[in-house]
Amino acid sequence: MTTETTRAFAMAEEGIDPNIVPTKTLNNGEKMPVLGLGTFGSDSVSAMEVSDAVIGAAGFGQRLFDCASVYGNEKEVGEALRTIMDGGVPREELFIVSKVWNDMHGDGDVIKSCKQSIADLGLDYLDLYLIHWPFPNAHPPGCTVDSLAPNAKPYIHEAYMKSWAQMEQLVGSGLVKSIGTSNMTIPKLDLMLPDCKIKPAVNELECHPHLQQPELFDYLVARDIQPIGFCPLGSPGRPERDCTPDDTVDMEDPVIVKIAESHGIHPATVCLKWAVQRGLVTIPFSSKYRNYTTNLSSTVTTPLSDAEMAEIATIDKGCRLVKGQVFRWRDDQSWEVLWDLDGTIST
Repeated sequence: MTTETTRAFAMAEEGIDPNIVPTKTLNNGEKMPVLGLGTFGSDSVSAMEVSDAVIGAAGFGQRLFDCASVYGNEKEVGEALRTIMDGGVPREELFIVSKVWNDMHGDGDVIKSCKQSIADLGLDYLDLYLIHWPFPNAHPPGCTVDSLAPNAKPYIHEAYMKSWAQMEQLVGSGLVKSIGTSNMTIPKLDLMLPDCKIKPAVNELECHPHLQQPELFDYLVARDIQPIGFCPLGSPGRPERDCTPDDTVDMEDPVIVKIAESHGIHPATVCLKWAVQRGLVTIPFSSKYRNYTTNLSSTVTTPLSDAEMAEIATIDKGCRLVKGQVFRWRDDQSWEVLWDLDGTIST
């Protein structure tokens, strides 16, 4: 643990009362804070730095932590969670999320993966567990974006529902309170929802001012599925391999910059306020104390005006940053095939 993190945790009384951070009530009655700390450190932040950020953020009042087995740091995050709970934060005040990775789809593997994440995180249960991607196509860490799994497959509804049935078993066994999806499209959800015994409580999707996904957002809200937005700041720290020449920068958008200047705040804070006021739960990541504390503070400081919210609605550029190229199943495909843009599921 770094000296800065130790100091940050000791300063908890100078942070934000977690009880004043707004929450969203999920379709099963569970309450989820509207802003959390993501724990995907990309290629540039070590597992220990992520662990330090978790402790520092909790010391400031953060209670939602978004994890995943594929991030490769759940044991270190688990050590941080034990420090937090040993420091006096009750387990029931924390909201911990994890996700099953693509190589653990299939009979029995979802439950196995969940139990491993729970053990690595040092917990008895998870508040929320997600299927990370709808495709069973795994890839090694750090691979290039043109890499394909040798046994890559398209979305197969019957196979996905076998995994979802195991998710439902996790709820029945008490290992997980809520279950959800991630990176799902409307056509895939249209197939899934009639076949569920337990409806997803959430769907994680990329969402920021330059990729607002209004049709998917409205679809989820209409069905009482909470949208969780990742990359809320436009993912400035994403791996270089995921960057393309056409990518835009949300925090440099003239509208975002103008609103930030009028409020005397950073453009990142504008992006987070927009997300929360729109109705998203959002999960930015930073390992820097000033950033993750400012991010949480954005939920309890002066909101954007209706006019400012309306102006941000006009700057959607449809710029997807997490394109998912490695989940294609043929070399001759572009990444767009993953997102069912024509309203049909590509097979």
